[in-house]
Amino acid sequence: MTPRPRKPSDEAAAPSTPATPAGKGAASRKSPKAAKPAKSTTSTTSTTSTRSAKKAAAKAPAKGERRSPAAAAVSGSPVTGPPDTESPATESPATESPVTESPVTQDDRVRLLSGTHHDPHGVLGAHPVPGGTAFRALRPYAKAVTVIADGLRAELRDDGDGFFSAVLPLRAAPDDYRLRVTYEETELEIHDTYSFLPSLGEFDLHLIGEGRHERLWDALGARPMIHQGATGTRFTVWAPNARGVRVVGGFNFWDGVGFPMRSLGGSGIWELFVPSVGEGELYKFEITRPDGSKTLRADPLARRTETPPANSSVVHESHHEWHDQEWLVRRAELPAHEAPFSVYEVHLASWRPGLTYRQLAEQLPAYVSDLGFTHVELMPVAEHPFGGSWGYQVTGFYAPTARLGTPDDFKFLVDALHRAGIGVLMDWVPAHFPRDDWALAEFDGRPLYEHEDPMRSAHPDWGTLEFDYGRKEVRNFLVANATYWCEEFHIDGLRVDAVASMLYLDYSREHGEWTPNAHGGRENLDAVAFLQEMNATVYRRAPGVVTIAEESTAWDGVTRATHHQGPGAPNSPARGGLGFGLKWNMGWMHDSLGYVSKEPVHRKHHHNEMTFSMVYAYSENYVLPISHDEVVHGKRSLVSKMPGDWWQQRANHRAYLAYMWAHPGKKLLFMGQEFAQGAEWSEGHGPDWWLLDPAYGAEADHRGVRDLVRELNTVYRREGALWQRDTDPGGFSWVEGDAAEDNVFAFLRFPAEGGDGTPLLAVSHFSPVVRHGYRLGVPDEFAAWQEVLNTDEARYGGGDVTNPDPLKPEPVASHGRPASLRMTLPPLATVWLRPA
Repeated sequence: MTPRPRKPSDEAAAPSTPATPAGKGAASRKSPKAAKPAKSTTSTTSTTSTRSAKKAAAKAPAKGERRSPAAAAVSGSPVTGPPDTESPATESPATESPVTESPVTQDDRVRLLSGTHHDPHGVLGAHPVPGGTAFRALRPYAKAVTVIADGLRAELRDDGDGFFSAVLPLRAAPDDYRLRVTYEETELEIHDTYSFLPSLGEFDLHLIGEGRHERLWDALGARPMIHQGATGTRFTVWAPNARGVRVVGGFNFWDGVGFPMRSLGGSGIWELFVPSVGEGELYKFEITRPDGSKTLRADPLARRTETPPANSSVVHESHHEWHDQEWLVRRAELPAHEAPFSVYEVHLASWRPGLTYRQLAEQLPAYVSDLGFTHVELMPVAEHPFGGSWGYQVTGFYAPTARLGTPDDFKFLVDALHRAGIGVLMDWVPAHFPRDDWALAEFDGRPLYEHEDPMRSAHPDWGTLEFDYGRKEVRNFLVANATYWCEEFHIDGLRVDAVASMLYLDYSREHGEWTPNAHGGRENLDAVAFLQEMNATVYRRAPGVVTIAEESTAWDGVTRATHHQGPGAPNSPARGGLGFGLKWNMGWMHDSLGYVSKEPVHRKHHHNEMTFSMVYAYSENYVLPISHDEVVHGKRSLVSKMPGDWWQQRANHRAYLAYMWAHPGKKLLFMGQEFAQGAEWSEGHGPDWWLLDPAYGAEADHRGVRDLVRELNTVYRREGALWQRDTDPGGFSWVEGDAAEDNVFAFLRFPAEGGDGTPLLAVSHFSPVVRHGYRLGVPDEFAAWQEVLNTDEARYGGGDVTNPDPLKPEPVASHGRPASLRMTLPPLATVWLRPA
């Protein structure tokens, strides 16, 4: 019966193996099951054990008694057993007991037991010594350890404290020897963990040292592999301030005394190949801090984790076979800013609460495809301990949350969306991380991932820590993470959260709470360099992927190429483009929502809030977002922001969405708003799907709004004028932008040159009255105009005030054009027309 594993709590490190007096034989040692957990062994404990051994060794053995090797070594008395030999070792296999002993030195013993040894492979394992080959093992709780190879079987002598050693008359260690370890209740035959050369190459270490390892996840973390003919897992972790690191997990009963890792030179990397450990095993790193205390940490590059609130890392190897090659080729044909781009934002855990990734793959692609969206944007899926953070406080940057399944299950979902013709964007959070003491905060006992200056490390708004973007290894960790999601999970775009908080040293800080940069400014030049490197790397390595900045200020050049300099100080990195493909237009969102939330009678005083966006519409490549942030925490859902009775609220809602879809810029709508959910979103229960139940009396009202969203996407994708020139001022022209008293906005959208040349006229009327014969100037080269969308149609829940027949321009000049239309404006509605 194997000993039952012990698992550490989330708050404290697993206890180390208690020391056993060196003079005691292996038979008196407790089994793992019976052993009582103790505090981590220290040098004091080891010294006490040695003193006990000396005292025991000083006693003369009884008649017929054989002294333990450790006792004999300490006392200086000869060992009872086979005599030493000076003759050269022969090639014949050793089948007798060891001829001499080679115990671990006292200094090495103390450091190994206390978890502060930087080179355990230099002590443990097989090493040439005068007279043969020394074999040393550290196997706490073992009763006996035997070396086994072809024709070789030799029991090592018990040196106490879990150490076993012997010198065998061999010129060299066998290429493939094993250790048979005997415990009180079981016996194991395993490869010697300390017989292996480093499994991480010099080139990997060189790239890590330069901060340029673009596939860092291949080098660090836990990777199942075959090394020197043995199957196992390589564990590697960056912890440059650690005095020692040990790997613990279910495979060693959460006791790392027998599994110290080696330091790979000055790289700060610690490495250990553990044979027979495979995927699915839980693990953590036990780190000895500079002050000698210990901390138990999850792997920063773990590719799989336990389901929260548990927080161990899990050894993972992917077996997913992709079926989206056609999609990957097609997505690179047209840049995002020149393509139709309509996004459905989703919080996976609450879209259909209780569904796994694979169950979502059966429902989400069909739903999004039916509504005509081109993309989904997933709120952060990287592992996070607190569900109420919605994923924005990440602890597992390389692991999809285990709440919904495995990493391969998440790949299955992405694959299903791609096969349905839907792109997948993912919220990515490189701005900060939480302070959980098992994650990144002071990872190896000192600030490592966070800035060493407390004024630079503490995020003032969220109680989290900011990354140190000036440290090359931290920058490498984040840049590689961006490419990891794109390459390993085929993510089509990264929406980068909280960019403004990264760019400004004084973000949410008062005077005296921040220090200017080298130029005396408030720009965080380290963050600028990081974002430029991240964007350049992603665009180079993942064709067709787009990066999107959630940036709420007027920072110049967010979507300008990184090698293009804008206005400002010559050669200042703060003036180069950040290199994003798109940027959220937070100004448009706040202004337009402010306008439509007013009563119609007051809107004339806020007319400029709807037109101001066109002053800067082409300064960046914009996305128009109605995101989760706008429908939580007392902000009310989109339909509930609207004034008036229920009919007017829905009419405003529909008119606003059609205005948004016609406005230059890509589109994003948060789940639940597509069917006018009245309640705020909550991650606890998600959208109110019951509103679409035919048994519900007002179901038709909500279904009508959803039908409109479907039609908006259908016409949007069909009409190139609505998306081909989103970043070109020549693609837009005001027809009526000053009708404040009428609450009317009218503009033309034009397609790219070389297309069919068909423009689209969008007219939004935000008053609750019908206006007949409303005149609007139009180009005179078209014989007639036809409605292609009207948000007041009865099928959407409107009053069905439409212009059913083609409208012929009259030779009456209006709005600076030689011809004009006379049309009926429905109340609280948006109408789209195109040449008939």
